[in-house]
Amino acid sequence: MHKNFKNIEKVVFGRGSFSMMESILAEKRNENNRFFLFVVDHYFKGKELGKKIPAKPEDIIKFIDVDPYEPTTGQIDSLRDEVMKANGLPAGVVGIGGGSILDIAKAVSLMFTNGGSSTLYQGLNLIKKPGIYHLGVPTISGTGAECSTTAVLTGPTKKLGLKCEWTVFNQVILDPELIATVPEDKWFYTGMDTYIHCIESETGTLNNTFSHAYAEQALKLCRDVYLGDNAGQNPENDDKLMVASLMGGLSLTYSEVGVCHALSYGLSKILGEKHCYANCLAFQHLEDFYGEGLNEFRKMLNKHQISLPQGLSKNWTDEQITAMAEVAYNLPHMWNHAIGPDWREKVTVDSIKELYKRM
Repeated sequence: MHKNFKNIEKVVFGRGSFSMMESILAEKRNENNRFFLFVVDHYFKGKELGKKIPAKPEDIIKFIDVDPYEPTTGQIDSLRDEVMKANGLPAGVVGIGGGSILDIAKAVSLMFTNGGSSTLYQGLNLIKKPGIYHLGVPTISGTGAECSTTAVLTGPTKKLGLKCEWTVFNQVILDPELIATVPEDKWFYTGMDTYIHCIESETGTLNNTFSHAYAEQALKLCRDVYLGDNAGQNPENDDKLMVASLMGGLSLTYSEVGVCHALSYGLSKILGEKHCYANCLAFQHLEDFYGEGLNEFRKMLNKHQISLPQGLSKNWTDEQITAMAEVAYNLPHMWNHAIGPDWREKVTVDSIKELYKRM
């Protein structure tokens, strides 16, 4: 299995590198209708970072609330239509925030040049034309959205990404100063997304030397951040976690995720759970798939005094469990990696329901 994937064109890393944005965007300002769309987590509205955005009078800034729900196809379509009607085609899109905001920026950049609803493009290589220029600035680390080929969206019938080489950001600014104020619970759950990316990438059937190299270093950094002598939120670990997130994302790009992520998609689509938290809810019950990784995960939970709820499935209806299982089953690329090409002979909707009932 070979993947000829596109990586980020340019990356700047380092404390204070957010200040380079104005000069980076200046090179692109003469394109299309000569304005930028900034998609920013609403958390930064009125705060210092929000005031530092180098927007010109002609630019549009959209502060978007991604809690408690993740990006939807309807949200992307409405944003594109609103901007096009008011100002025409932007020179580019800038996403400033966590994984959901970065996915919104990636998705809307594609939908500015591809007609119809984004529901038409949920899947692999369904996008017909390259999107407009897009730049990503993560303010929380772990999801790997800054480097992934996917913009994950929840639609009317499924949670599935717009996945192609054009989804990848043209430019990324990695400034560890921006993640210093992340609440501890979110810092933990998003960091565990990186950790789980690597465990799933490593333990499936599609891994290889390329994906191993990124996963090995990302896991080392995660262990330093969450289990090392200097474990916890601090400047040194912010640097490490930001790099681990990027490397974990690149590992899964050349490999794949597995059972945990498939179950997580069901939890998000049907119950509205946030992706990183949903991964943790599922991962804690998958010892038969990720035994050694799960033991280490439990040490991280204990060290940071994180308590995950138990017995959740007792409050779910059979209809909800079936719906989640159907969402998870319809992610063949994940099961193929986790189980192998004959996965349909070993995995059924009913067997997935049993995995949910463990939770």
